[in-house]
Amino acid sequence: MTRLIRAGALASLALCLPGLAEAHTGVHPLVADGAAAGFAHPLLGADHLLAMVAVGLWAASLGGRARWLVPASFIALMTIGAVCGATGVALPAVEPMIGLSVIALGALVAASVRVPAIAAAAVVALFGLFHGFAHGAEMPAMASPLAYGLGFITATALLHGAGLAFGGLLSRAPALKLAGGAIAAAGVALALPL
Repeated sequence: MTRLIRAGALASLALCLPGLAEAHTGVHPLVADGAAAGFAHPLLGADHLLAMVAVGLWAASLGGRARWLVPASFIALMTIGAVCGATGVALPAVEPMIGLSVIALGALVAASVRVPAIAAAAVVALFGLFHGFAHGAEMPAMASPLAYGLGFITATALLHGAGLAFGGLLSRAPALKLAGGAIAAAGVALALPL
């Protein structure tokens, strides 16, 4: 079982690495529409990728029902946010909230913050709303909304799964705290103006 978890974690990491190369899907001609664009969006933005892995790490560190409730709440509100973004509903401070999500989620993991599963679900759901809004607002004009949505939901679930798997592998407190700290530090670096 441990080998299977390690293999899954390594495969998830391999899928995530290309995301460090570009910010969002609108700039990459190979992922201009549909499910591919939706799938690529969370992977091609370091802010989305880091926050979504951090959700899985935090859920893993909380254990119990938080392992499914926390990622599920992120995905649920992300979906609602995407509909809002795609239909032109206004939501203030989207980019700052996405940046804050990376820092906050990394810090929650680094500090080993333990709260009830429902409270953790509420925190990540709020951040999921803003991530989803960005996904919906940046949907390519020619994309099928359903295919695009299924694409980013699938990628998000995989990133949460990678976080859960890594959280299981890094279950020793210092390693998990270090991973959270690295995510928070990356969030700060992403937030700094160039």
